[in-house]
Amino acid sequence: MASSFLTIAVVVICLAYLLQQYVFQQNTDIVNTVIKDEYDYVVVGAGSAGAVLSARLAEDEHLSVLVLEAGGHFAETPLTDLPGGWAALLRTDFDWEYYTEKEDNLFKGLNDNKGFWPRGRSLGGSGVINGLQYTRGTRFDYDEWAEKGCRGWDYKSVLPYFLKMEDILIPELKSSPYHNSGGPIAVTHCPPTELTPLFMQAGQELGFSVTDYNGEQQEGFSVVQSNVKNGIRSSAAHEYLGKNNRPNLDIGTRSFVTKLIIENRKAVGVTYIRNGIKYFVKARKEVIVSGGSVNTPQLLMLSGIGPRAHLESLGIQVVADLPVGEHLQDHQLVMLPTPLKDKLGVTTSDFESLLNQLRYKLFKTGPFVRTGLDGSAFLHVDPSMKAFSSPDLQFIFFNMLFSLDVFVNYKDSVANEMLQKDHTRPGFTTDVCLTKPKSTGKIKLRSIDPFDPPLIYANYYSESDDMKTMIGGIRIWEKLLQTPTMKKIGADVSHSKMKFCSQFKFQSDEYWECYIRHTSITQYHPCCTAPMGADTDPRAVLDLELKVRGIANLRVVDASVMPNITSGNLNTPTMMIAERAADLIKGKDSVGHLRNRVK
Repeated sequence: MASSFLTIAVVVICLAYLLQQYVFQQNTDIVNTVIKDEYDYVVVGAGSAGAVLSARLAEDEHLSVLVLEAGGHFAETPLTDLPGGWAALLRTDFDWEYYTEKEDNLFKGLNDNKGFWPRGRSLGGSGVINGLQYTRGTRFDYDEWAEKGCRGWDYKSVLPYFLKMEDILIPELKSSPYHNSGGPIAVTHCPPTELTPLFMQAGQELGFSVTDYNGEQQEGFSVVQSNVKNGIRSSAAHEYLGKNNRPNLDIGTRSFVTKLIIENRKAVGVTYIRNGIKYFVKARKEVIVSGGSVNTPQLLMLSGIGPRAHLESLGIQVVADLPVGEHLQDHQLVMLPTPLKDKLGVTTSDFESLLNQLRYKLFKTGPFVRTGLDGSAFLHVDPSMKAFSSPDLQFIFFNMLFSLDVFVNYKDSVANEMLQKDHTRPGFTTDVCLTKPKSTGKIKLRSIDPFDPPLIYANYYSESDDMKTMIGGIRIWEKLLQTPTMKKIGADVSHSKMKFCSQFKFQSDEYWECYIRHTSITQYHPCCTAPMGADTDPRAVLDLELKVRGIANLRVVDASVMPNITSGNLNTPTMMIAERAADLIKGKDSVGHLRNRVK
């Protein structure tokens, strides 16, 4: 009996392996081994924006489109299918693995006082190494864009593009006018853990409602809405490029674009390196840069588009004197681990289980179908501002304690206190995040070598209000852990009492500021490094159709175009920008049927 079962198991595993290899071959067939010399549109970067944009442009059969990606194919590892596989992809070939410059009064608990900035490097970009939380931002975010001169980018104008991309799989939200079915990007609730309803219950005990944060009101506690379908990541690359069978869309991987070629203030093509050989490809209509908020400003500046003084200091001929890289914004977060006595949620040992690995491979069940993000809350420090502005804070509740230092850069002394060495210990981690930071940083060139990473000056907490807001968020977290539900499961603030801040009274403002300056990291949401704006806006690199000012046939389409950061995770707004950009470029309105869904 046992031998029969073993035989069947081996056969099933072999079949699963063969199926996986077949799917891998089918997926990789979308990559072109030969790149032509000329296309109508050349898109630089196949991240969340580039994947959406190139696929939408190629819907017009008379257009020829090329998208060039510096990284490889997402299908080169099965980890890019796993909703929770993102952590294992950091610091691999799928990650640019950037680091900020040293800041003495920040990142004090991080090696060399430098923050680690993961950025995706493959088809799908950061959309294949993110936590998959589907968050649009608020009405206030986009209406603020419009009020500051970005006409046509108000909430009512952009909502149809969010709806266009969405395939809502959450039954109770299918009838909501704020959601839509049939789009390429799946939105669902991952299978809950025992902790999921407890987070919601504790939020209610604290006086908040349970809400749809992508609906009418973002404020409140919510089960995380995730881009997962049938246990598989639903990224822009999977949905827009992975199913590509269009003969007019060519995809080049491991094709590193080194320069935009501009003649007589007009973009005519790009140079790129593939397999160690330098090539030039011409764009008959436009070059569109979708490299992301770090790589895009780097490429623009290497091509002579950027701040004059900075470019001239490196001997770069200035083509357009524009404030590229000058207004970097990012969300910061602080991790607050909460160990528990009882087995609730997930432990890292669950992912080490061969049985759980087999459950996922064969049936798409078990802990591997979860992203790790159970709940999210958007909150105001000052509750009276609820009806007038975006929330100041985002809480993310992870259903486990982190035991690996792969996504941070902690010094050993900090890691030994912050991270769990016992992989079987249950608990949860709360990320307290700033949604609307006032501090801004910069991105500059390190050298004229395109293979040198750029200089990243995060400049977090340079505005004192940001520190006050983060401490205010921790105060709300303290109260959350004092709710009956949290006390019943043994949650205790004392687990955040760290030796590296022992010179201050525990839970004092001074203690929490010390904790923040030692442990605060990026939420992986850089943006605004090539912002759009009105003609009179001195910060604007782009016009309202995302065209680079003063240069013909050149646009930017990614998170760097944002004039100000939105409230919450940026992957969804980035895809929205690409959806709208496709319509702007083609001169079409593909969302007329979705307008006026919400008054």
